[in-house]
This record gives sequence, C-alpha cells and structure tokens, in this order.
Amino acid sequence: MAKHLDALFREGTLLGDAAERTDLDTPIPTCPGWRMRDLVQHTGDVHRWAAAHVAERRTEGIREIESIAGPLPGDEGLLYWYREGHARLVETLQTAPADVECWSFLPAPSPLAFWARRQAHETAIHRADAESLHSAATPFNAEFAADGLDELLLGFFGRPSTRPLDFTASTLHLHADDADDGDGEWLLRIGPEGVKTQKEHGEAGCSVVGSASDLYLLMWNRRSADGLDLRGDDQVLREWRNNAKISWGRPSGTAEGTVN
Repeated sequence: MAKHLDALFREGTLLGDAAERTDLDTPIPTCPGWRMRDLVQHTGDVHRWAAAHVAERRTEGIREIESIAGPLPGDEGLLYWYREGHARLVETLQTAPADVECWSFLPAPSPLAFWARRQAHETAIHRADAESLHSAATPFNAEFAADGLDELLLGFFGRPSTRPLDFTASTLHLHADDADDGDGEWLLRIGPEGVKTQKEHGEAGCSVVGSASDLYLLMWNRRSADGLDLRGDDQVLREWRNNAKISWGRPSGTAEGTVN
C-alpha cells in the first residue's frame, strides 16, 4: 500500500503543477468535451469522495457528490481547492487504521488498500491528461503501470457485465516488454458478453508489444498504438476505444463515452 500512497502523492502533485501552467479553459484532447477546469474539478471531487468513505467509515457508496465535495469554486480558487482535497486524501489514507471498514467496489486485501490503489491510478491517468497538453506524458514506472493494467482489466472489466457490450468477438494479447517475468502479459477474450482477461501468453487476433507505461495509457485510451509493435487486426483496439466505458461524475462533468 505504501507504493500506492507514494504514487498518489506524486501524481496528484504533478497534476496540480500541470494545471497551474495551463489556462483552465484549454480543451483536453484525451477527454473529449472537457477543459482543464473540468479535469481539475472532477479529480478534486473524486479525492473528496474517496476520502469521505474512509474518514467517515461509510459502509455504502456515497451517491451525492455535492454532499461531500460541496459547491465547486470559481477559477480563482480552483487549484487551491484541488490541492487541499488531494492533501486531505493522502493524509486520510496514511493515518487511517489498517483494519478500517468501509465501502469499496473491487477486490483488494482491505478497503484501505483498495482506496490507495484506486486513487493512485485515478490520479495518475488524469495527470497524464493534464500533462499531454504540453508534451508527451511523463512515463510511468513498469511496476506501477502493470498494476494499473491489472486493476483495469482484471478489476473493472473482470466484473460481470450488466449489459451487452458493443464488441465483436475477438482476442487481444498485450506484452509489456519491460515488466517483470510473469507479470507483463495479458490475454483478453472480448465479446458482447464482456471481457475476460488472463495473465498469460497466448495466440490472439491482435497483439501489442510495448512498455508497460505505453500499454497502460493505450488501454485507458490515452494514446494510440502508433509506435508500438502491433501485429494482426487492430479492429479490436478501435472497438475498445469506442466502447470500453467507465463513467462517474457530476452531471456537468461526467467522464463517459470511453474508458475515462
């Protein structure tokens, strides 16, 4: 858990730094329809929402964001508000008892471990969004990126699908060539019924080889496959970009439409 807390602190700080040197009205290409303002607001909301579950020992998921995060500040106070919420989340997770009981929604050794991991990756992906306006996003280390792929593919998409997915039956193999042996391959079987992932090598209709960081950004739809070693039919990647959906947020700033 300590590594996730370190990552949460680092990534949240970098996101704030990138936002500080950017006009808040600047569009975010990796989050269609969002501007920097929306990105900062969304991440600040999520940080407060996550911290409340742990600090208040909430045993059910909090549905009303405004009841936790309060009204959104104007532009002049937005970055202070964001940094304050980020610092509070880090402190809450660092000081909470290891056996704290609260709501969580993906398998984890404990609720506290779940929130540290989830918020580290939530913040990391949005840091990449913020940095991409200036240059290529700072790469993630291989261990963290591989863990993020596990969370996305085995966690989010490992849950039973509650609705048919707009995917053609296909297979996708990902190989992180800089990850530890045995920890850098994912074989996805994708179809209308859902996504089933195994950590193994295998033949697939499409295969992509690259760094764990690049594959992490690829599967979160933060970069294209350009420059990666892609073999086979890339239709599965086009369908993933258009149809892989995780959504959450206030009505005015909901991340939806792709993995976002």
